[in-house]
Amino acid sequence: MPWSPTVAYNDLPALPPKADVETKPILKAAIEARASLAALDQAAQRIPNPTVLLNSLPLLEAQASSEIENIVTTADDLFAFAQNEAGATIPATKETLRYRAALFAGIDLIRARPLSTNTAVEVCSMIHGRDVDIRWAPGTFIGNAGTNEAIYTPPSGKAVLSEKLSDWVQFLHSADELDPLIRMAIAHYQFEAIHPFSDGNGRTGRIMNVLMLVEAGVLTHPILYLSRYFIAHREDYYRLLLEVTSKGSWEDWILFVLEGVRRTAESTIAKIDGISELQAEVMTTIRSTTRAGANADLLAVLFEQPYSRIANVVERCHVSRPTATSWLNALVAAGVLYDIKAGRERLFINSAFFDLLVRDEGE
Repeated sequence: MPWSPTVAYNDLPALPPKADVETKPILKAAIEARASLAALDQAAQRIPNPTVLLNSLPLLEAQASSEIENIVTTADDLFAFAQNEAGATIPATKETLRYRAALFAGIDLIRARPLSTNTAVEVCSMIHGRDVDIRWAPGTFIGNAGTNEAIYTPPSGKAVLSEKLSDWVQFLHSADELDPLIRMAIAHYQFEAIHPFSDGNGRTGRIMNVLMLVEAGVLTHPILYLSRYFIAHREDYYRLLLEVTSKGSWEDWILFVLEGVRRTAESTIAKIDGISELQAEVMTTIRSTTRAGANADLLAVLFEQPYSRIANVVERCHVSRPTATSWLNALVAAGVLYDIKAGRERLFINSAFFDLLVRDEGE
């Protein structure tokens, strides 16, 4: 039966696609993307403290992936509440922070057992902050944002969804020699086409992308900020997904994803290089403006989160509260930090680091 946007797509083809997914343009793009991804992994290893990247880049990924679904929050709010999720009062901020937690939980899950439908269920549950399950009930469709006219109706029925998800998992772990990046692009389309949940499919699917790459060994840490590329090209992202369904346009979709991996990896390398340079500058200032005793532990506090608290310095540097306050005040006077009141406490913001993180590197 030919595809129709108003009819459940129970005939969604099994994987791998019958189309050629290893054309010359795709293989060339895959080689370039793999090289950029390898360079990103090497760049990440140059940072002495990987927490600098692990605290910040997944949070930006969470922000971008959520924004694609019109869950919009600011980087300021995210970083301000990153250490105190319970203090976040804006629903979009709380939901985006849960996305980051879901990403890290997913990493822990695949280190314990292979990626599966259960992984997706657990990740989606964490995103929502409650238990969710596969949408067994019929009636789900994706509508036009303006008219609510059906654009796509995913497969429906417990037996059909179980079969499609089982096939998806089998494809993830196939013993063939398909490049992991090509496999990820194909699997991402299939997951979105299956649309296994009532809500949260896009965000869950984009976490699955990162988990696939970590599981395949082509990414050591979840620092590929791919959703930034997707949101910068949101219309193309949705158009190309739908054109795989309506036209079988696999090559265009796979090339789009591979270009996103390459450009995102390169822009993240630029951020990492910028962080390294900034750390060296700030360390020089720490030595010249604070009393003896301030060391690399203070530097770590300032770069593990762009927003620091006096308590962070006390705990990490094993100093008294007056000493920690003195150090931070000295760095405020030197222009390295600025401080704001947040309830009863002060937040010290590493503004140059924050600006570097949120800066568009030209993806």
